[in-house]
Amino acid sequence: MSKGLRAGLLGLGMMGRHHARLLREIDGIDLVAVADPAGDPHGVAPGMDVLPDVEALAAAGIDIAVVAVPTRFHAAAASALAAADVHVLVEKPIADSSTDGEALADLFEARGLVGAVGHVERFNPALQQLRSRLAEGEIGDVYQIATRRQSTFPARIGDVGVAKDLATHDIDLTAWVVQASYEAVSAQTAFKSGRSHEDMIAIAGRLSDGAVVNHLINWLSPMKERVTVVTGERGTFIADTATADLTLHRNGTAALEWESVSTFRGVSEGDVTRFAFPKREPLRAELEAFRDAVNGLPTNLSTMREAVHVLRVVEASLESAADGGRLIRTAVRV
Repeated sequence: MSKGLRAGLLGLGMMGRHHARLLREIDGIDLVAVADPAGDPHGVAPGMDVLPDVEALAAAGIDIAVVAVPTRFHAAAASALAAADVHVLVEKPIADSSTDGEALADLFEARGLVGAVGHVERFNPALQQLRSRLAEGEIGDVYQIATRRQSTFPARIGDVGVAKDLATHDIDLTAWVVQASYEAVSAQTAFKSGRSHEDMIAIAGRLSDGAVVNHLINWLSPMKERVTVVTGERGTFIADTATADLTLHRNGTAALEWESVSTFRGVSEGDVTRFAFPKREPLRAELEAFRDAVNGLPTNLSTMREAVHVLRVVEASLESAADGGRLIRTAVRV
């Protein structure tokens, strides 16, 4: 595919440097303009003039743009680009509040522009395999989705807590792999690192299809863990998104001979399979999908409307935690 869409990039920080690399490499995209008021600290845009702000970027004659700046600037930056009729992929979360996010979704829909949000886990090979196999009914009805996302504190994050930065990944991937929205959540938070934002959150809830969900997320662990466990009527999938591995533990079919165990009328252990499949870089796949969406093709990109639902679930979780874990309804238009 030849170079086609003229692309701009706002933000040349930790995420922006990866976007810059890939936007230079992907067929059908030509990175022609970058902007960051702090310049180019990682040297990712050699030979390019670094524009000072989003207004200059919007005036650069671009067709598409990636917004990779701190969360509090997402809504204003994406709005300025929409006013210039630029299609936008904004990093998650969509905005600092669901109210701003919904206004952004309304704006892009009204102008007929592609507005996408960088929920990149949708493009993790393990989760794409998981979604496909769940859709085929490989483990039957889904009973429970549990995720764990734990690591040390990332110095690049300063304006949000772990809920908006990391829980958004788990909430979106959970809703996406089973194609269901959140109906209710209850949560608890902790503040252990001296910051004004939470650094630990535990969320429990229920989806519109009846599945039970729980998410354990923190910035307080010396190890990195990215695990999604989906339990259904015929087995359990375990997706490790750090390694992009997917394993299926099937329910057993052999009769149990141990009397004390056989009296328990549950499932038994069956075959265990770790699947082999191609493993492409998720961010590259996401940017290719953005290109395809602008060209009118169907993709797995998170729409702005879907991203608003994710942010509402996060806000409900934080509200619940502030109120002692009260159950809060979260059903909204998706």
